[in-house]
Amino acid sequence: MRPFGARLAAATAEHGPLCVGIDPHASLLDAWGLPDSAEGVRRFALTVLEAVGGRVAAVKPQAAFFERHGSAGVAALEEVVAAGRDTGTLVVVDAKRGDIGSTMGAYADAFLRDGSPLAGDALTVSPYLGFGSLQPAVDLALATGRGLFVLALTSNPEGAEVQHARDADGVAVADRVARAAGASNAAELADGGPAAGEALGSIGLVVGATIGDAAARLGVDLAAVRGPLLAPGVGAQGAGAAELAAVF
Repeated sequence: MRPFGARLAAATAEHGPLCVGIDPHASLLDAWGLPDSAEGVRRFALTVLEAVGGRVAAVKPQAAFFERHGSAGVAALEEVVAAGRDTGTLVVVDAKRGDIGSTMGAYADAFLRDGSPLAGDALTVSPYLGFGSLQPAVDLALATGRGLFVLALTSNPEGAEVQHARDADGVAVADRVARAAGASNAAELADGGPAAGEALGSIGLVVGATIGDAAARLGVDLAAVRGPLLAPGVGAQGAGAAELAAVF
């Protein structure tokens, strides 16, 4: 399988940069006349896929809304991941996993290993046990042609107390995350790397569309990451074209 960064670049060139979130929370299910159950989230997600599959670059099912319904909900997520990939649309599983050692390796196996029913094309991960704790996921993603989106500057206001904090050298936590992602991409894209000759690496960042000028104020060079940027917050969370322009 081609590296995720290359596949995403091709998908955005064909369909534009839209990633459609699939977030079947209870109020949406009610508005759609669907039960708040595993079957309800399944029907919601498959209806969204029927509408957008093959027409957008990516979809992003939020794992928690499926997991809250137990094993039947997880089975529904597995079906949705497979259905999304069958349409040719990239599937970003929004699970925000983050742990250390063998536990992080187990999460990587669940969401990134070939043959796993939960493995889409990319996974969201949290670096706040240290970026190095994500290495099992980085290694497996690159080995299987998948990608990661690492939480860096998130759209929730509470994130600032950690992400905007500066270390003893005056470097913001978010900037450390961005630099580490950039180093992974540099190795992937270098001569002899798994994506040599490609323009876009496979380790991206989550940068909220509602953060305003935070990246600039914190000195985060998003272009230097050389990876994709996932910008949640457009639409229901209030961000539009003006907010995107302020961030990017």
